[in-house]
Amino acid sequence: MKYQLATQTQASSINTDCLIVAIYTDQQLSSAATELNKQSNNAITNYLELGDFTGKAGQVEVLYSLDGIKAKRLMLVGCGEQAKFDVRALTKATETAASTLKSSNIENAVSFLADELEDTAMAVQQAVITSAAIFYQFDQYKSKKSDAIALESLDFAFSQEVSAETKAAITQGAAIAEGMKLAKDLANAPANVCTPTYLAKTAEGLAAEFDNIQTEILEETDAEALGMGSFLSVGKGSEEPSKMIVMQYSGAGADVAPIALVGKGITFDTGGISLKPGAGMDEMKYDMGGAASVFGTMRACAEMALPINVVAVVASAENMPSGEATKPGDIVTSMSGQTIEVLNTDAEGRLVLCDALSYVDKFKPDAIIDIATLTGACIVALGHHISGLMANDQDLADEILQAGKDANDEAWQLPMTDDYQDQLKSNFADIPNIGGDRSAGTITAACFLSRFVEDKKWAHLDIAGTAWKSGAAKGSTGRPVPLLSQILINRAKFSN
Repeated sequence: MKYQLATQTQASSINTDCLIVAIYTDQQLSSAATELNKQSNNAITNYLELGDFTGKAGQVEVLYSLDGIKAKRLMLVGCGEQAKFDVRALTKATETAASTLKSSNIENAVSFLADELEDTAMAVQQAVITSAAIFYQFDQYKSKKSDAIALESLDFAFSQEVSAETKAAITQGAAIAEGMKLAKDLANAPANVCTPTYLAKTAEGLAAEFDNIQTEILEETDAEALGMGSFLSVGKGSEEPSKMIVMQYSGAGADVAPIALVGKGITFDTGGISLKPGAGMDEMKYDMGGAASVFGTMRACAEMALPINVVAVVASAENMPSGEATKPGDIVTSMSGQTIEVLNTDAEGRLVLCDALSYVDKFKPDAIIDIATLTGACIVALGHHISGLMANDQDLADEILQAGKDANDEAWQLPMTDDYQDQLKSNFADIPNIGGDRSAGTITAACFLSRFVEDKKWAHLDIAGTAWKSGAAKGSTGRPVPLLSQILINRAKFSN
């Protein structure tokens, strides 16, 4: 799919299979619709007078071969109240339009939906990402494939000349969309395919594709030599070897400190000896959603050729029960030297992350962000719309929160005070891997991780509620690739 900027600004003169314009409630016309209505001898208002189309959000209608308009089709998209039309409303309108395009024979289309928003750069970036999400298909493991989408190109048009930033935003949106696709493909793949070894090969594939990405794979023997007893404890019950995957993106000088992304890559989580209930356990293939988002973000960063340095570490293992599996009550020693009492083997994500957090320090990063489908408690607290954020540095937290707003992929900050640290006490080791009770489970998990980054600028994103959907729409969301990518984009702008 090609996403690009339309070269013509007069809607009626654009020769395309389909023009897409906004109609607001009370049948108010957008600027592009007004021009088209004039050139077509009031064809739009004549249609609206019939009363079938009011401009309510979610409505869509296609008109054909209108006099005075070069486009073969004109798609009217209901956008709700004009005064309330913002990037969120644009996202919903774009979903409506893209869904119609997906099921049509249209090969090329031009959208004016983002035309009237003040921040055209962010608007068009979101429109690209949203369209790509609608067009996404995952049928690799079906014997009968989905029908191919006819659409080959989607252009974005504006009634006036746009800035260079808006032009760049289309490229950025397309790169983020590609990153989300990779994240979705990895997460949606079955766990008998997407193993730690598969993730390692994916990292090597990125390095082969992009000259500015270098990859190193730490095998179990390497991890053992480094003292990663916590990381290795999680995969002991599995026949699949654990992998610590390291990717370095070099877009700036060697003297520029990188930002570090650390992803939880549990390719399947049975809970280990602390076995999960059987119902819904198939969705535990999504427990590598943090890793998937790191892969997607690295791809997006390379596609955009951002002038920054990034180091990504993915701690990947399979958590299985067996005679060799870690047992509740076992004590392991982390790379940091801190000992951990494993009170619950289903709290395994923090066990792989803590050693990854210790390891990434060798790259002397400016900041560390870990991303993990870590706690069901985060879903209870925030549902499925917003990711949880905890940090030991408020400037970094604010940076992430702003990027989330910019990218329409938001996070919400939770507290992480010493009062919560008091819940992490063990009679037999330096620290237990769970708090003393069920309260504040998301926060105490972050408190655990904070013990391994005490002198570092660090933030933790809990994406348990946002990385995938259940039910009829089951599948990976590709989040938080937009949020992470926006952090990198904003940092690249600041560095310049």
